[in-house]
Amino acid sequence: MLGEALGSALLGLVVACAALRGFPRRFANAPLVLATGIVAAAVGGLVTRAVVGPGHLTVSLLLGAGVAAALVSLLLDGQRRVYSRPSLGGHQR
Repeated sequence: MLGEALGSALLGLVVACAALRGFPRRFANAPLVLATGIVAAAVGGLVTRAVVGPGHLTVSLLLGAGVAAALVSLLLDGQRRVYSRPSLGGHQR
């Protein structure tokens, strides 16, 4: 059980680091993103283990990483745009 929690926490750290590396300007607080990824994955992995039971390590790790990705995505700052929006008017003459 402790191994699953630590494995999930490590995957949560990987998810958070990937999010920070992929979208560096879209997150306002990097330490919050890292902490959220770690804690969300550990809790998600433990809840998954409680639901499906012991012996399903892969499922627990994958769902823990999924919970971490979902909660880290909630920390995205919608006001910071890195890309430009395409025009809807079609061709300009």
